[in-house]
Amino acid sequence: MSGAVDLGALKARNEAAARAADAPAPQVGQFVVDVSEADFQAQVLDRSFQVPVLIDLWADWCQPCKQLSPVLERLANAAGGTWVLAKIDVDANPRIQQALQVQSIPTVFAVIGGQLVPGFQGALPEAQVVEFVDAVLQAAAQANLSGPGAPPPPADGGDPAVPDQPPAEPEDPRFVAAEDALEAGDYRLAAERYQEILANEPANTEAQLALGQVRLLQRLETVDRDAPAQADAAPADVDAQLAAADVSLAGNDVQGAFDRLLAALTRSSGDDRERVRQRVLEYFDLLGPDDPRVPAARRALARALF
Repeated sequence: MSGAVDLGALKARNEAAARAADAPAPQVGQFVVDVSEADFQAQVLDRSFQVPVLIDLWADWCQPCKQLSPVLERLANAAGGTWVLAKIDVDANPRIQQALQVQSIPTVFAVIGGQLVPGFQGALPEAQVVEFVDAVLQAAAQANLSGPGAPPPPADGGDPAVPDQPPAEPEDPRFVAAEDALEAGDYRLAAERYQEILANEPANTEAQLALGQVRLLQRLETVDRDAPAQADAAPADVDAQLAAADVSLAGNDVQGAFDRLLAALTRSSGDDRERVRQRVLEYFDLLGPDDPRVPAARRALARALF
């Protein structure tokens, strides 16, 4: 489970991508898979370099799970392999639940290119589930995941039989250098390299998003995992509230992170109030405008400020 704990696949990204390239694409009837601790790396992390993978954490005794899981399964099968649903029984796989810091079920995550994407908790209405899936697919498209429909390369090494298909663009060496630092766990150096990109291209959204993710990882390195309990005991401590919100976001409790920050915003003033506001805006950027929770949080932020 060492690979499963590192959900960003930071240290194993290249190896996972290579394994995924050699693995067959999902076949018809394999769009919903039961995943265990033994095959989490192959079925979730490695597979996510081909197509996005949604993780459904459930248990037999969970009534809301029985409402949500059939919806996810139907959507996965209807999608025809554009994404894969990985079902994980938390009772049978407690180490996965612990690694993901899941406090309640059902909980849904997405994994794209080895990177964890916060999902949602509880049995949402199908329309909201579809919105989340659409947002995941858009993010996957931006990550250039080919999916199962991509043609295999010809045996003679020539061009694939796809008319007018442009050649793949070479990787930007600036991003390669930043990602290398990230994979090595050197968050300070990774942040510096993304900042260098933004110094020359302030509107580079890819670098902006990556820098926000790195800064979150930097903060989490020094945060106590009991930060939410500590923040609950000190509601007026803005630093405690910010730290607790980071822990909640990293643990996929996105709504809890927003609720905590918005509550802190109403209690604070001056520089502290501005720090909280900036953290909320940072979360908006990390989640992206297509995340269904962002519009509601934006409205709540506006009400809190005005």
